[in-house]
Amino acid sequence: MEDVLAEVDRTSGKVVKVIDLKRLLPATMYRNYHQTSSRSGEVDWLHVNALWYDQKTRNVLLSARNQDLIMSFNYQTEKINWIYSGKKAASWPKKWRKYLLTPTKGTTITGGQHGLILLSENGQQLKILLYNNNINVTNGNAKTSGKYSEAVAYTIDLSKMTIKQTWSYGKTLGTANFTRVIGYAQRLSNGNTLIDFGYKQNEQESNIIEVDAEGNQVFNVTLKASATNRTYAYRAYRLNFYPSNYQFDATK
Repeated sequence: MEDVLAEVDRTSGKVVKVIDLKRLLPATMYRNYHQTSSRSGEVDWLHVNALWYDQKTRNVLLSARNQDLIMSFNYQTEKINWIYSGKKAASWPKKWRKYLLTPTKGTTITGGQHGLILLSENGQQLKILLYNNNINVTNGNAKTSGKYSEAVAYTIDLSKMTIKQTWSYGKTLGTANFTRVIGYAQRLSNGNTLIDFGYKQNEQESNIIEVDAEGNQVFNVTLKASATNRTYAYRAYRLNFYPSNYQFDATK
């Protein structure tokens, strides 16, 4: 379950293309996976929770929560461009090792991440942003798992096949803002980042924070539930209430 991508024609409803991710990734990943199953008994070995399509390159960025993995592949050819995961290189079959990104010193390994988006693409360099739940599902960081969640920006250098963490926010908030599931990060036009800590206190709260590039909070709101209700926000976006060219005329 949650391991197949489908393109659907929005006018006719016809399925245009189907990509089965079991054909792109090693079979051992789903054959040996036992952590999470659905209520119907299907194996949730991958759990795709975010897609980003780059019209310029026709590449797809994908986040797979239950493998603590993000990756890129070409939508047309289905050829893998790169993979980032805490899974050790020696644990991958040889044919996949050439796609693995090497983290630079101090770069976070993602765990149960959500909301992967492309910030910019310039030749061999990509800038991406995601929400790192920081829970060790299969290949996350066992030492920090459960201690905090954060929004993280990375720069990927395809000429060197490296990934470097360039910005993050959330670690200093500690366990109070840890969310084992759900979450999102949106980079705003002014350079700020809106972060949805969407599953605080085991679904009783959602904390939405906007920070500037230096990590200073400029907005902070918490949604709380009553004793019998749930309050969790899968994603949060900042949107303009009015069009940018709107002008209010008090005389009309």
